[in-house]
Amino acid sequence: MFNRTTVYVLIAAVAAALGLWAAQRYFGHTAPSKWPQTQAVRLFEPPRVLPAFSLRQSDGTPLVPGELKGHWTLVFLGFTHCPDICPTTLAEMAKAQKQWAALPESTRPRVLFVSVDPERDTPDRIGEYAHAFHKDTLAATADVPALEGFAKSLSMVFAKVPPPEGIPADQYSVDHSATMALLDPQGRMAGIVQPPLDPLAIAADLTALTQAATN
Repeated sequence: MFNRTTVYVLIAAVAAALGLWAAQRYFGHTAPSKWPQTQAVRLFEPPRVLPAFSLRQSDGTPLVPGELKGHWTLVFLGFTHCPDICPTTLAEMAKAQKQWAALPESTRPRVLFVSVDPERDTPDRIGEYAHAFHKDTLAATADVPALEGFAKSLSMVFAKVPPPEGIPADQYSVDHSATMALLDPQGRMAGIVQPPLDPLAIAADLTALTQAATN
């Protein structure tokens, strides 16, 4: 389970990039007229309905499409043993979350960290990890097939990378997309945020989008 070759990873990454490029060309690069212009967020028009998925949150409850409605949600794939991209991204997003903390809880933007390393990342572990950056960050995971389907629906990829020879097998890494997907209040994929991240610009964009959605 969860085995990939380097060639497969490269092919999948290129395919995802091409799919994302095609989606951007098809959906357009400018914000739809009903939404304010954005700085860090690239909005798609029209938003894309996601296929059914089922993840499990850090508190053990299911995370299904309906759970994401009512809020703009930034989705980030990662894993708790990640040495650089994951902690950096979650730390930057914590800065953004502080900026929009004054928004009503019922409509406040959310950050969803999805672990793509279920072999090592239990629900408790991902909860502790995500909440160490910000108490409002949601965390979820699933078995590999479910994660693969969810990632694909967001035009993202991930793959287990075996450790170098002589290193214990459980010291593997996981390659994954660094782009974040933006879901709209209907739970549809409505855009992306790409690194390098600008927390203040992201916070300004999500605040403006939230206010526009509630007016």
